[in-house]
Amino acid sequence: MIGEVKVDFSNEIENYFNRLKIALDKIDKKQISYFAKVLMSHYENNSNIFIFGNGGSAATASHAVCDFNKGVCFDLEKKFRFICLNDNIPSILAYSNDISYNDIFHLQLKNYLAQGDLVIGISGSGNSKNVIKAIEYAKQIGSDTFALCGFNGGRLKEIDQNNCIHVPFNDMQIVEDCHLVIFHMLMQIIHNYLHK
Repeated sequence: MIGEVKVDFSNEIENYFNRLKIALDKIDKKQISYFAKVLMSHYENNSNIFIFGNGGSAATASHAVCDFNKGVCFDLEKKFRFICLNDNIPSILAYSNDISYNDIFHLQLKNYLAQGDLVIGISGSGNSKNVIKAIEYAKQIGSDTFALCGFNGGRLKEIDQNNCIHVPFNDMQIVEDCHLVIFHMLMQIIHNYLHK
């Protein structure tokens, strides 16, 4: 019976909440506002917005597609055009098996990406090679890019410093929490803005 387990995790829960609050307070709010403007610009231009990550960041990327394509503009004539590159498992497996896991995103971009599009890479560590390679490819062909990262920012922050939201906190789960909070917050803000 659950009631017979004599354990109380209240202190650990309080500790996690406190660390999450600290991490959220460290994020540059001006960069989040700038990211909102970038998203709105690509919405107005009918651009494709490609988003991707690995592991928990992949889940955040998929979640963002749902929230923006459906949640933000379900009842609007004009729609966001988010596309998640980590959702097509057969393509990912084919590229990783036949070429390299480091190529799973940038090779998909080669099929679709145009100069007016936006590419969003998410990496908790900032050092995911496949995310970095895709961002570098997008920059090479002149597409807009944006990055979300954590810890010290890694290579991703170095190559996309002006278009980056950095969560400077050394805990992967906290970083991933913050990234999802950012997308949820922007979903609500942009939804409300478009429904004025």
